[in-house]
Formats: sequence, structure tokens, C-alpha cells
Amino acid sequence: MVGTMALVIVLSAFNGLNQFINQQFSCFDPDLKILPAKGKTFVPDSIFGEIKNMEQVAFYSEVLEENALLKYGNRQRPAIVKGVDENFSLMTGIDTMMTDGNFVLDTNKYQFAVLGYGVAFDLGVGLTFVDPIKFYVPKRNAKVGHNPMNAFNTEIIWPSGFFQVQADFDTQYTLVPLSFARKLFSYQNEVSAIELGINDSADIDEVKSEIQEMLGDDFQVKNRYELHDVIYKMMKTEKAAVFFILAFILVIASFNIIGSLTMLILDKKEDVSTLRSLGANEQTIRQLFLIEGCLISFSGALLGVVMGIIVCYLQIKFGFVKLAAGSFFMNSYPVNVHLSDIFIIFITVVLIGYFASRFPVQYITKRYLQFN
Repeated sequence: MVGTMALVIVLSAFNGLNQFINQQFSCFDPDLKILPAKGKTFVPDSIFGEIKNMEQVAFYSEVLEENALLKYGNRQRPAIVKGVDENFSLMTGIDTMMTDGNFVLDTNKYQFAVLGYGVAFDLGVGLTFVDPIKFYVPKRNAKVGHNPMNAFNTEIIWPSGFFQVQADFDTQYTLVPLSFARKLFSYQNEVSAIELGINDSADIDEVKSEIQEMLGDDFQVKNRYELHDVIYKMMKTEKAAVFFILAFILVIASFNIIGSLTMLILDKKEDVSTLRSLGANEQTIRQLFLIEGCLISFSGALLGVVMGIIVCYLQIKFGFVKLAAGSFFMNSYPVNVHLSDIFIIFITVVLIGYFASRFPVQYITKRYLQFN
């Protein structure tokens, strides 16, 4: 029961972390992202107009990403500058993840930058100061002359706010208007990617396959999981490893069933003789002991699943296990119970109990009980 309960709780905790990370990524990453198979940029042609007008596509956003050196006052650091259009905030919901200021990139008169919290912290950017942020980018095909600064594009922009999504984004990204990014990086109509928001009623995998077929081999269409496949694969591997470790502990615990049935068989010699006198054959008697062992494992698995679900429900409802203050956007540890996990756990525990019961029934009865 305890081993089964531990399996339910631990796997549900992994599910909760997976769901939490997915929610965090969804605040910055699109449902689908179209990238060039070769090179860094491309110019969208008419086929992208067809993709934009697809019924399943709710949002279509052009982005341009490049590395740049940011300087604010006496501090400087590299960052990924991501130029986005007005659909980006509608598609991702990044405006709901602001920790200070407002998500404003472009007005009729001025353009602004929204920085990741880690970037802003390293630069010491303050929203109440009047200093702009300076961007430095090497010119393409530029030759270094007497003044090295002539080999750099330099632009300035004022900050309007800071966002905090996830450490990978907060410490790397700075969001700017798409027109500002093109001017900074000396591009005309080029983009580095097309980001798509898919309708909730549409199947993302089907839409991805359809768009990939339309674009051919010159482009890659990736979903949110493929953009961060290393993280998701690592979490699946950790979950599988923990499952097998706890299952192995259950195998060790199943020796208690072997010991219990062995003692029961030795203790019931006289009762077995009585059953044989009443007409019970060898197979019937062995089935009785096998059923006894299966009842132990079945009841333990059932009680463990119930207790595990109750603990998970209490954690979801009341949040007894807290996270470190200020670490995440939630106070308690996330938990999410999957029925598929419950089914796998229950079947695994029952099978372990069944095979653990087979040994004493098969060998102990044969050795210590004399059947004619």
C-alpha cells in the first residue's frame, strides 16, 4: 500500500511539474513555429499568406531574432533581441507575465522595449530613469577602419516594462517592435521565424503536418514540445527512472508476500489434509494459496491508489507542500493525477504480487505438502 501510494504521489508530482513548465512556455512560445531549414532569415512569400488565412490559424506573427550587445549606463551585457508585431502578445499572453511596467512596444510617437527580468536586473534598468538602452550590433559585410565603432549599428530605445516567465527567457530575451529590429539588424522584409497560434478546436499535430506539406523541405515546422525537446525528454526520462526505482522497491517489498504465504502454507498443513479428505485436489489447494497472495497485492494496490489520490487531492486543494518563496508563480507544489498512470501503477503492483505469490505456491507446497 505504501509503495503504491508513493508511486501515485511521485508520478503525479512529475505530471504537475510538466504541466507547470508547459504553461510557462505557453506564455512565450507559440503553438507552432516555422523556421528556415537553412540560414537564419527568409522573406515570407505568397504561401505564407495562405497559411495566415487558414481556418485553423488564430494568430499569425512575424518575428526577427538576433544577438546584440545592450548597454545601460555603465553596464553592458549580450542578449537576444526579438522583434515582434502586435499579434505576439495576443498569441502568447506575455502581457499577463509583467512584473513591472506595462507591455507597450509601439505607440504613435515612440517605440519601447520590454526586457526579461534577468536582463533588466543585470543592466540595472529602472523604469523611472530617463536613460535609454543602447543596442550595438556588428554591421553585415562591414570593414574595420580607423574607428571600430563604424563597424557597428547603434540604436537606442526606452524600456516600458519587465516580464518574468522562466529563467531561460528572463535572462536572455528583450522584446522590441519588429520595425526597430529590422532597422537595428539592417533587414528590409526578412524574418527569422513565423509564429502561429492555433484554434483550440483544431488538432495541432494535424495542422503542423498540413503546413509542413505546404512548405516542403525548405522549412521546419515545430510545436512547443519540439522547441524544448531536451527539457521534455529529460523530464520523461526522470519520470521513467523514478517509476522503475519505486517498482524495484515494490519487488523487494513483495518478499513479504513470499514469507507470509510460506508461513501460511506450513501453518495450514492439517487444514490441507482436511481439505484433501473432503475431496480437494492438488490444483484446488494451490489455487487457494495463490488467491490469498493475489488478495494481499490487490488490496494493497487498491488502498495505495486510493490513499495516493487522496493525498494528491489534498495537495491540490490546500497546498500543504510549499515551494520556496519567490521561486515560481505559485506557492505550493504542482500536482496532476493522470488516469493512465493510475492504471499502469495498479497493473504493475498486481503483477508483482501475482508473481511473488507463484513462488511459494509452486515450490513450497510441492516440498512440504505431500500430495498423492
